[in-house]
Amino acid sequence: MTGAAAAAALDDVDRGLVHALHLDGRAPFSRIAAVLGVSTQTVARRYRRLRARAGLRVVGLADPHRAGLVQWLVRLTAAPHGAQDLARALARRSDTSWVKLASGGTEILAVVHAPADGADGHALLLHDIPRTAGITAVSAHALLHTYLGGPTAWRGRAGILDEGQRRQLAPHGDRRGGDRLLGAGPVLTAADGALLAALQRDGRTGQAELAAATGWSPATVARRLTALRDAGALFFDVEVDDALFGATTQAMLWMAVAPARLDRVATALAGHAELAFVAATTGRTNVVAQALCPDPAALHRYLTGRLGGQAAIHTLETAPVLRTVKGAGPIAPPAAPPRPAASARGGRGAARPGAGHPRAGGGPRG
Repeated sequence: MTGAAAAAALDDVDRGLVHALHLDGRAPFSRIAAVLGVSTQTVARRYRRLRARAGLRVVGLADPHRAGLVQWLVRLTAAPHGAQDLARALARRSDTSWVKLASGGTEILAVVHAPADGADGHALLLHDIPRTAGITAVSAHALLHTYLGGPTAWRGRAGILDEGQRRQLAPHGDRRGGDRLLGAGPVLTAADGALLAALQRDGRTGQAELAAATGWSPATVARRLTALRDAGALFFDVEVDDALFGATTQAMLWMAVAPARLDRVATALAGHAELAFVAATTGRTNVVAQALCPDPAALHRYLTGRLGGQAAIHTLETAPVLRTVKGAGPIAPPAAPPRPAASARGGRGAARPGAGHPRAGGGPRG
């Protein structure tokens, strides 16, 4: 399916719903419906359909700094016959996200989350991976700074709502994106573990279910979510099949940039509509990005045109992404079959954000 044909599978209501969830993952269906000019039942029905057919899911993620974590982008080269099994094994781990098969199926990419203090936190990097048969090459790159990604939606998903509609949906204080004061506000603790685990599975989990998962009262859940989100310690990301938004060709871009110009180049790249993720890393290549394009020809035009115009980029390696095995959150169970319209009024998706809100700088999406 071409990018244009895939994009035609969604209408303005579908795209508006996805954009709305990027603005506030816990916005009640009634508010989204009012902004889109449709009924609450229509929004609930579209949400369930996109969950079943497009893998739509809202996930709650902790800011790594607040959680005491460092993120590593790991590249593994493996024999073709074992790469898929290895990718699935990595995807099952709780310390990984954004597991992808790339480069003809011989390369595996994964974001690994490890405690910043190193205590019991590098088992995957130092013990498990070296002992795995079939791996022929390993490189690990610490993510130093994310310029685009995490709370910031890829522009291909976030272009349907106008400024007025965005204002109506933005959470109080507009906590999304921007520079946050990492030294202020609450820090995530072990006591938040059950809350985070539930939100990683489904960021729209209702407060009653969150209370049951944590053992807290609904009022305590509401206060904690609001405090964490206000402080930038927890955010919501949205997982969905980007091919439905016209991006049928994906690639990871590994770039070497002159250190003195790295910040300027990465900031400029973060403004490119073709990119969904830009970060500074350690290693021989010090900038990594993810490109989402309608087709290979569009990717070629981007690489040779707009990206090629960045004189400070000394080298560029392109790794085509074949498949995303795991996204930002844990592997989701199969979606439940659609329920009758009569049951659309309530449900897990209708939790009120004002009554309970939560903000892991995300890795490569797609």
